[in-house]
Amino acid sequence: MYRLFVAIDLPPDIAAQLQGICYGVPGARWVQPEQMHLTLRFIGEVDGGVFRDIKEGLADIKAPGFALQVKGLGFFPPRKTPRVLWAGIAPVEQVSGLRKRIDTVLVGMGFAPEGRKFSPHITLARLHDTPLVRLSCFLAGNGLFASPEFPVSEFHLYSSELTSKGAFHTIEASYPLQTV
Repeated sequence: MYRLFVAIDLPPDIAAQLQGICYGVPGARWVQPEQMHLTLRFIGEVDGGVFRDIKEGLADIKAPGFALQVKGLGFFPPRKTPRVLWAGIAPVEQVSGLRKRIDTVLVGMGFAPEGRKFSPHITLARLHDTPLVRLSCFLAGNGLFASPEFPVSEFHLYSSELTSKGAFHTIEASYPLQTV
């Protein structure tokens, strides 16, 4: 079985900038910079035949490349005990357009449409018993984080292995975006 998702990688320098603010929050299990990404669609567990179909289906997607900027910080869920600390992205309709194309391919293969509203973000940490006052201080000090814009020229199909030390992601296929 393969546990799959589709994502955009961050350039190493942007991930390093994010890692530079990842400290000082009790109960945070920080994501390693090489694991930071922008998830476009979580697929879930599939068998080998469906995996091959997904891999081939995503290759048919045609979409233009675009620029992204990591901007702002927050947490999920917004009105309950915080469980995920994230960095947002500057609003970019091309990200939503690419996600819709991916969703169209997957729905055409029999997958249910994504049930949640798309909230593009990069997970920075999983939180456990984090005092809200400490999280608030972290957000107050880092909430205006903004990276330089960076070009997005491809997206990836990832497999994910869950372990006691966190998830480990492997690129299974890469798909180029069209140059403009």
